[in-house]
Order: sequence, then C-alpha cells, then structure tokens
Amino acid sequence: MTEQRALVDELPVVYAALARLDGRPVGVIASDPMKGATTTAEGAMAVTRLVDLCETFHLPLVSLTDQAGISIGSAAERQGTVRFGSRAIAAIYQAKGPQAELVLRRVFGVGGAGAVNRHRANRSWSWPSGAWGSLPQQGGIEAAFRAELARAPDREAAIARIARELEFIASPFRTAERFGVQDVVDPRESRPLLCDWVKDAYRLLPERLGRPSFGARP
Repeated sequence: MTEQRALVDELPVVYAALARLDGRPVGVIASDPMKGATTTAEGAMAVTRLVDLCETFHLPLVSLTDQAGISIGSAAERQGTVRFGSRAIAAIYQAKGPQAELVLRRVFGVGGAGAVNRHRANRSWSWPSGAWGSLPQQGGIEAAFRAELARAPDREAAIARIARELEFIASPFRTAERFGVQDVVDPRESRPLLCDWVKDAYRLLPERLGRPSFGARP
C-alpha cells in the first residue's frame, strides 16, 4: 500500500476548489504545471465532486486550463484513471450552469477536450502561451510518428520538422481564428474579464434555479 501510495503521489495533480470573483462564489478547476498538468484518478474525483457541488447549488464553473491529458502508465492503470477521468468529463458535460475557460497553456487530448463542455456556448479566452493538440510534443512525436521516423534518413531533422508543423497547428492565434476561443488576451486582463463574466453568469442563474439536472453523486 505504501509503494502504491508513493506511485500515485508522484503523478501530476488537478485541483478543484471554491473561490470568489467580484465577491461571487464560483467553482474553479486548475492544475499544477510543475507536475505535468495531467489528470490523475484523485484529481478526476475531485473535479467530479466540485462540478456536482456547483450544479447542486447553482454555482458558475471556471476552468484555468493547463491540461496535458489523462495520466497514463502502470500506476495510472492500477488506479483506474481513465475511468475516473471519463466520469469527471461526463459530469462537466452534464452540468447546465454557466461555464468559462481561460486557457493558460496546454489543451491536449481527452483531458483538454473535457476541461469545459465544448458542445455548448461558453465564454473562453486564451493567453498567448496557449497550445492545442492531440498530444504533447515531448515524447508524443516519437510515439505518433514512429513509422515515419524509422524511414527518415535524418531522424533528428525529421523530429524538428514535425515539431515546427505541430507548433503552427497548436498556435492560440490559429485557434482563435477558427473560433476555438473567442479572444487571445494579455494575462494581466484575466481577472477583470472573469469578473465581468461572472456578473453575466449570475444574471443567467435565476433562469436555471430549481432542481439540478441530476442528483448529487455519493
């Protein structure tokens, strides 16, 4: 048990907490970039509990997105991380309260796709440091382009070329141009923008008051 606990503690962490914007309570989902910003089983469970709490008490939800996907590897498999991660994403997509997203850095994989409900209209911004993709470049290029790299006469040059192509695709300006986010903003504008948004979110809430769309999970 001690060895298993140590393996889990070494994995990156996603945080879920309550906060206030302009004096109004909101739920906040964020990650620890110092630990890789992937979703662990424990982080996914925390997100599920927070989203259900916000849905039950009609609180808006904010995602400060730096999401590198769902954790993988033997320790993650033993913890059932994909199952818990999928459950957290389902909770986010089931919730009907207002949601907003501020992309700080990465939006990768299924974890990035599930940071907010992307099938409905939500307010979204990105810092210039935002990056999108199916998987992070570090390690991902070697895995996804293994066959192409094996045929390349110069492996390192091929990796550099693919990395340049992916950097272009991952650009926040390209994403904004295709309406993946509504604005690319100066990080110093983040709090004022979120405070303006939360006023609109609370104006919408009276229309959503009453019984939640689903019961709180045990």
